[in-house]
Amino acid sequence: MRRLLSALFVAAAVSGFAAPASAQETSPGAPAATAAQTATTAAQPAKPPETQSATAATAAEAPAVKQEILVGIYVLDLGKLDIGTGSFTVDFYLDLKSKDPKDQITADAAALEFMNGRGAFELVEDKGNEKFYRVLATLSTPIDLRRFPFDAQKMQIILENKTNGLDKVKYIPAKAEESGMDQAIVFPGWDIKGWTATTGEHEYPVYKTPEGKNEVYSQYVFSVNIARLPLNSFLKTFLPVLFLMLIVTASFILDPEKVTTRLAAISSALIASVMFHVSISGQIPPVGYLTFADKFMVLTYLILLMSFCLSLAVYIMQGKPEKQARALKLHHFTEVIVFVGLPILYVGMFLFVR
Repeated sequence: MRRLLSALFVAAAVSGFAAPASAQETSPGAPAATAAQTATTAAQPAKPPETQSATAATAAEAPAVKQEILVGIYVLDLGKLDIGTGSFTVDFYLDLKSKDPKDQITADAAALEFMNGRGAFELVEDKGNEKFYRVLATLSTPIDLRRFPFDAQKMQIILENKTNGLDKVKYIPAKAEESGMDQAIVFPGWDIKGWTATTGEHEYPVYKTPEGKNEVYSQYVFSVNIARLPLNSFLKTFLPVLFLMLIVTASFILDPEKVTTRLAAISSALIASVMFHVSISGQIPPVGYLTFADKFMVLTYLILLMSFCLSLAVYIMQGKPEKQARALKLHHFTEVIVFVGLPILYVGMFLFVR
């Protein structure tokens, strides 16, 4: 025990004498304690190279944290929808908010681009975890005219991140009260049915990640639902044709002896229907399918053609005395077909085909 105490005393004395000497050699006039700390720090062993490389590798292999961002859109104005190209203009506010208030929205996470057009983003406010933009864009949307002139369309705003895939950034629709449309928006000829906001995954099979997988991006879609005004479409598209058919139907009241007048009315109605159909078709671009208006006109052509053929048969039989009784029976038969069958066909067309 003594030897141990003596050894400790000697060690303490030696260190007490060595400290000032070291301080003088390091920086003359500096305190002894500072020099002692410097000597102690210098005496600490350095981290082995293997440990440093292992730490760097662990940091490189750490998975990237996916940032979830809430997206809200408030539409200020909508431009005219071009049915031929599907293009339109839109002016709106874009709100990007981090789902976790503690997370800051990085520049890469806020780097958005339109997938269906081009636009300009103007940063209005930046709170770190929330960014607010004013956007003016010219976009295009798919057009479906199968139900024309009672068609409904979706004016879509499609956004994706420019560089970051789904593994880094995910967009989520904001609450319903944080998105919407201005009440002052007026869209002539169309009825605005509301809006929807959805998100999905957009996969690019031709582009690969370093692991060899297809690149997948988070996609945000804001859709404005619009539909043509039903009464306006009916009056402009179908009412003129129905009046023509009413005149043709009234001609069947005439006696068989005046069947030539009926033939003239049917022929005039057929020509007028063709010209009106051409006028309707000029309102929309060429499409590879029949619209509801096309189907309506085809039915009209068939009715007029059938009426013309029956009236012509009555006219031929009326000229032969031995077939006049048969012509009278055919005349009454055509009256039943026209007065009963024609309304049923048109009503069924609007109820079931549209």
